[in-house]
Amino acid sequence: MRLSVCLLLVSLALSCYQANAAVCPAVVSELFDFLFISERGFKLYLARYNAPPEFVAAKLRVKRCMDQTALQTRSLIAETLVKILKKCSM
Repeated sequence: MRLSVCLLLVSLALSCYQANAAVCPAVVSELFDFLFISERGFKLYLARYNAPPEFVAAKLRVKRCMDQTALQTRSLIAETLVKILKKCSM
């Protein structure tokens, strides 16, 4: 339940932003990596930001929760994000 609320807020932020700018490629990359790569790979991805260990641990806890959802559900989330990103880049 909490994860779906977070994704809804991210989706709304991306789709309702009023500036005429493209979405940051790093944000797009992180969203799709979060959905589809392994926890170990995502941890390596997060290492490049030099975030405090407690932040990385919190992000990985959410990643574990997302990994428990069906691949089909994650694919639907990704398709929705792609639609939002296409609208933002217009």
